[in-house]
Amino acid sequence: MLALAAAFVVTGLILLSKPCARDMRLFLASLCQDLALSLLGFLAGLRLLGAVEATEAMPLMPSFKRKRAAENAEEPAAAEPSPLLDLPELAIDCILERLPPAELRNMSAVCRSMRERCRGDHLWERHMSEKWGRVLGRSARDEWRMHLASASEAGSSAGRVSGGGGKRRRWLAALSCVCPVVSWIRPRADGGSGGKSSGPVLDDSIMSWYMSMESGKFWFPAQVYNREHGHVGFMMSCYDAELSYDFHTDTFRARYPPHGRRTVVMEDGVQWDRVRAPPVDTLAHDLHASDCLHELRPGDHIEIQWRRNKEFPYGWWYGVVGHLESCDGNEHFCRCHLSDTVVLEFNQYTPGSRWRQALVNRKDHREEGNEGDGFYGGIRKLRSKDDISKWRQLWPTDILE
Repeated sequence: MLALAAAFVVTGLILLSKPCARDMRLFLASLCQDLALSLLGFLAGLRLLGAVEATEAMPLMPSFKRKRAAENAEEPAAAEPSPLLDLPELAIDCILERLPPAELRNMSAVCRSMRERCRGDHLWERHMSEKWGRVLGRSARDEWRMHLASASEAGSSAGRVSGGGGKRRRWLAALSCVCPVVSWIRPRADGGSGGKSSGPVLDDSIMSWYMSMESGKFWFPAQVYNREHGHVGFMMSCYDAELSYDFHTDTFRARYPPHGRRTVVMEDGVQWDRVRAPPVDTLAHDLHASDCLHELRPGDHIEIQWRRNKEFPYGWWYGVVGHLESCDGNEHFCRCHLSDTVVLEFNQYTPGSRWRQALVNRKDHREEGNEGDGFYGGIRKLRSKDDISKWRQLWPTDILE
């Protein structure tokens, strides 16, 4: 060991005495570090050995509590309450299943065992479905997976940049064996010397997704009824947007994609009743494949894609199937469902308005329209009473021009 210490001293003197080539300096610096760690390990062993010998030489003092208990053995000891982890597994699961999300998250910070229990997907599936289920669709799940992958790549890059953190922790561990005070120094989790922590690490658990939604840090794709605070030009329509949740107001912030010459449009305070999950997987700029044209009859409720021009994204607009001009509307003699032409009526507009009615071809309907009246795209039939009721709730108080 003396030879090791001598080599360490000589190497240090070489570094301090005269200039060396850069490669030689790096080699000698690495050698010094290895020698220093070996020396610290040797000193730690001597310290540990001395502590063991001192323990063997010193008689153990009897515990005051044990002595007090022996003196009062005749008095019955009061039963201490059983810790939560001493309960049966089924009882613990029943307790956790009844906790709200905030309390369940607090329980996960109690200990490592409770953290694993409280992060179970089976506990969070119900909370996720009850709060976010009606605004999250398949596109939101895909976006969450991409968000996780992006966060993972960013974390890997940060880890490569701060690669010296491991060496720093080894030095602190070695020094703590010789000087216990050093053990109080905790290395930073992010490996940096300044700035704020990057926050909790994301994972693919439902709890992580729930908390990201709750914090508003995750923007997810959804659709908004009557966008831009009920702008008259968007009444009785539903457009794609990216949303984030504001837990302070229990509302959403919507970010509408740019189109034409317009930039990104933001809207705050979007209420829950104006948000829905996309009913189909068709993107905002893609034509939806209509699969209901052959069965449309007068009185059916529909949603149809419409956009102002080719640069705009599609929005879904509410309407009903009407009768042909040659039909008197008598259900016993109506043959409108046999015609190749389907009449679509948008009764939120005043009679005579160019937006009041549109005609589409039942057999060969693609995108129809022009730059003046806009372009009509794919059609989907509304089969749910809840969907129809939702549109009726949004009906404007005044007929639109």
